[in-house]
Amino acid sequence: MSLADQAQNLFMRLQELHPDAECALVYNSPWQLLVATILSAQCTDKRVNLVTEGLFVLLPGPKEMAACPQGRLEALIRSTGFFRNKARNLIACAATVLERHAGQVPRSLEELVALPGVGRKTANVVLGNAFAIPGMVVDTHVKRLSRRFGWTRQTDPVKIEQELMRLLPRHYWTQAGHILIAHGREYCKAPVPHCSRCPLIDSCPRVGVERSY
Repeated sequence: MSLADQAQNLFMRLQELHPDAECALVYNSPWQLLVATILSAQCTDKRVNLVTEGLFVLLPGPKEMAACPQGRLEALIRSTGFFRNKARNLIACAATVLERHAGQVPRSLEELVALPGVGRKTANVVLGNAFAIPGMVVDTHVKRLSRRFGWTRQTDPVKIEQELMRLLPRHYWTQAGHILIAHGREYCKAPVPHCSRCPLIDSCPRVGVERSY
């Protein structure tokens, strides 16, 4: 059996385990998802949602964000961590969206990663969830699980993204991110996975796992 077949078989079991896996960030527009995803760096989705609940009332779109003094924005997002860099990037991102894209979040990976503060992970989150354009999100959970499953030996997120895109059909890409994140949070934790209660223990190669619960 090829690695692609093995990966797809395991992914089908993951789908059965996590049928309701979805983006945990709360948003009402592509711009708000972009903001929330930028804020989620080194921060939990739960904390981001608490912050954006009030933030999006005050600053619902790029026009309001671009006009916001940086100090005020820093105060509003302080609890998400790295608030100075995030505030600076958000204001610059909003200005760029207004100036280059007529206030609309672009729909291509190349245009998204050209925005201040936006990397491939953030771009793929927006593409997959705001625009239904398949994108393979590689965060710490996806990186960890894809290596433990034997799907990749890479450590660079871009190379992992490329390998996962070769293994899984395009229509699975967005869902794969949600499902792997859900499985990582519930079972395949860092640094020690909970293998004894994981339903996949009979088929998971557990690459690199030296100790588990």
